[in-house]
Amino acid sequence: MNKTITPNLETLDQKWYVVDAADQRLGRLASEIAQILRGKNKPTFTPHMDTGDFVIVVNAEKIRVTGRKSSQKLYRRHSGRPGGMKVETFEKLQARIPERIIEKAVKGMLPKNALGRKLFTKLKVYTGPNHPHQAQQPEELIINTINAGEN
Repeated sequence: MNKTITPNLETLDQKWYVVDAADQRLGRLASEIAQILRGKNKPTFTPHMDTGDFVIVVNAEKIRVTGRKSSQKLYRRHSGRPGGMKVETFEKLQARIPERIIEKAVKGMLPKNALGRKLFTKLKVYTGPNHPHQAQQPEELIINTINAGEN
């Protein structure tokens, strides 16, 4: 008789990874990060459980987009008040809060439920090459999103 093995806290090995976002493509990087947060790269993946790892993203201000997205891509937020819609381009948001660009891209690729909100707390994004998570001994994770034909 075959049985499905459900991972528990003892069998889960949650690791910490550091990803350098310098000169990476936004969407390709975000989809790789979302898969790691979700745990899809592990043989113990279970759709309804948090089996993923923690991801630290450094150099968020150096993320790149292709084509004219830097001037055409829009980020919207609403204050909740009538007429409270604020619209901002990629360039302006990158100059103001570069961490939010990667956070919004990854959050959009996670499940839209309580599990997705829990997984999103395992993403840590920082500008610059430093982060305060040295105690967790994170491993360097190389994600190559750059193609030769892209600018």
